[in-house]
Order: sequence, then structure tokens, then C-alpha cells
Amino acid sequence: MQLHTFSFATFALTFTLGGCATLPSGKPDPSDRFERVNRSVYTFNRAIDHAVVRPVARAYVKITPAPVRSSISNFFTNLDYPITIVNDFLQGKLHDGLSDMGRFGVNTVIGIGGLFDPASHWGMEKHNEDFGLTLGTWGLHSGPYLMLPILGPSTVRDAPSRVADRFMTPTSYLNNTGVEVGAFVGKGVTTRAGVLDADRMIDSAFDPYAFVRDAWLQRREYQIHPEKLPELLVPEKDTGQAVP
Repeated sequence: MQLHTFSFATFALTFTLGGCATLPSGKPDPSDRFERVNRSVYTFNRAIDHAVVRPVARAYVKITPAPVRSSISNFFTNLDYPITIVNDFLQGKLHDGLSDMGRFGVNTVIGIGGLFDPASHWGMEKHNEDFGLTLGTWGLHSGPYLMLPILGPSTVRDAPSRVADRFMTPTSYLNNTGVEVGAFVGKGVTTRAGVLDADRMIDSAFDPYAFVRDAWLQRREYQIHPEKLPELLVPEKDTGQAVP
């Protein structure tokens, strides 16, 4: 199945669910203009997560030794690190860009394709940037909150920025759907395994949807304006995605 066909089918399904969502009583959140549809997408994502993704992530943690999981996580982080490097320079962070180029080179060569992270042991700071953060740094407002099918929390600014980030990754130039799907699934399982500890906190929330939304928006704001300390954060991996 081609990626674009799968995405179209997913969007079609979630938007047909839009009329089924019920909104909580009280004043609507001004940052969540599309809350009815977003809640439907969240319900869809959570059903997929509980039926497939979370069990796979738990099995992965159970059968895979921690050092192996760490190496796999390092590999996918390094694979996507050009996103951070390019956006360092786009944001005018020349020092960070040069430092991250060195970090990427060290981990790719000495770390055997990124399986190991000698750069951290050598004191080379790790950063996490993307094109959505670049646009935010340039002053573009995030716009309304969006819950994307499969991909999770985003905003009107950040959602299309994913397309720009995709062209900064090595796998996008291989013209091989199988490799892209494999990388997407591998990163997804690795990321989900890394935030399993957050499940209890989210599941016990009075309104899990609002909890994830507020935590994600606060974290994104903090990434652009680190001087503002958020009151609530959901554990994250390098992809920046919260648990659905």
C-alpha cells in the first residue's frame, strides 16, 4: 500500500467521525477551534494505539534488551538529525548548527551509523529543532491546534512543516516506499516504547484529550521561548510527539 493512499483513507475515516464527537461543557478553548473533529481523531488514534501500537511497544520492551533498544533509538535519532542541523541554520543558530554537524558526523562514523552516541560522552550538546519551531522563531503564530490521524498532536503551523522536515531526512531521497514505511514504523514503535510510562498519567486524567493537548502546546511554546517554564509536560522522545 502506498503511503499517500493510506493517508487519504485515514483522513477520510476520521473526518466521517467528526459529527460523532461530543464537546465537554464549559467555555471552548480558543486555541482549539477544531475541537470536535480533533476529539474524533484523538478517539481514532487512541483506539489504534490501544489495539495495535501499545501492545507492540510493550512486547518490544519485553523481548528486547535495554542496550539494544538504546542503540535502535540512537540510530533513528541520528537518522533524523539533519532536520535539526538544517533548522539550526535557518534559525540563525550558527554555533549550534556547526556543533550539530560535528555531532552527526561523530555518531555516524565512530558511532557506527548512529547505533552508539559517543558525541554525548564527549560533551557535545544535543539539540532538537524542526521547521515548525523555525517558523515560530521567525514569529509565525502556531494557529489552531490539530490532532492528526496516526501522527498525533500538531497545529496549523506545524502540520505542513512536517513536509519540509521530511525532505531533510536521508530516507526521503531513496525513492523506496518500503524503506520509508520501515523507518516510519521503526521510529513509531521506538518512540511509543519510550513513553509507555506516561500511559498511567494520561489514562487517569479527567479529560485525557485536553491533558495531551495542553501539555503538547505548552511544550512547543517552551521550545520556542525556553524562558517560559511550562507547568505541565508529557514525556517526549526526539520526535516531539505526545502519546495519543
